[in-house]
Amino acid sequence: MQPEPGDPGIEVDREDVRRAAGEVGIARGDTVMFHSSLSSMGTVVGGPDTVIDGFLEAVGSEGTVAAPTLWWHQTDPPLRMEDWDPDTSPSYPGLITEHFRRRPDSLRSNNPTHSVSAIGARAVELTRDHGATGRRPCVFGDAAFARASPWERLYQWNAAYCFIGVDFTVNTMSHYIETVLVEAALREAQGPLRRKLRARLQARHAEGVWPWYDRTGMEDCLTDRGLVRRGRIGSATLRCIRARDMVDHTLSILRAQPAHWFQANFQAWLAEAEGKADAP
Repeated sequence: MQPEPGDPGIEVDREDVRRAAGEVGIARGDTVMFHSSLSSMGTVVGGPDTVIDGFLEAVGSEGTVAAPTLWWHQTDPPLRMEDWDPDTSPSYPGLITEHFRRRPDSLRSNNPTHSVSAIGARAVELTRDHGATGRRPCVFGDAAFARASPWERLYQWNAAYCFIGVDFTVNTMSHYIETVLVEAALREAQGPLRRKLRARLQARHAEGVWPWYDRTGMEDCLTDRGLVRRGRIGSATLRCIRARDMVDHTLSILRAQPAHWFQANFQAWLAEAEGKADAP
């Protein structure tokens, strides 16, 4: 998506960020994850640090602030996984995320496709051992959204999940949701069928099926349920939803209406996994 156009005539300072965070329900001790567009807010006095420090003030010394510091993406020539280095590999989803991961108080998880950086009381706990245990089948590799991952912890801790000047099109947590849905479906299948179904899943270098869904359409559904709170940071819309609400409600909606949300090939895969269709 294109970020919201910012109004350079509007100035934003750290107090503006802190106040907006409070207006969408962020409190001391919270864990916050945010996607962002710096330019959408207007003229941010002090740049990325102003945004990061504003959130840190909102959660206090007992809270934690995180950002998606993803490295791997489609490039020409392609990036090589063996070149990944959590200390030096740049983050591509926006200026704030790259600045975030370079801060001396920031810790970064060790995953080439879906690393998370964090600052605060639980930063070590949030970022450690990414993919070490509890791996799950995933189009981005089995470690990306493992049980030992920042994404699982954001769900378990019911983090405040925010979007500044961007919408759910950039919602990385959607891939956690897709991965959990696939894992649960595979648990329903037994023995040879489970292996057969897993072999049909899309992987990083293999075509196959995957539960891609319309993230902006899902944002509308979650908003209609009263789960998405909105505020303003300068000229940008601030959206905020609790991670458990996002995940649990999205999974419920997807499972209730697979024909509406999924492509036909994944609908067939899911029906077979759940024993609702004859195997081909």
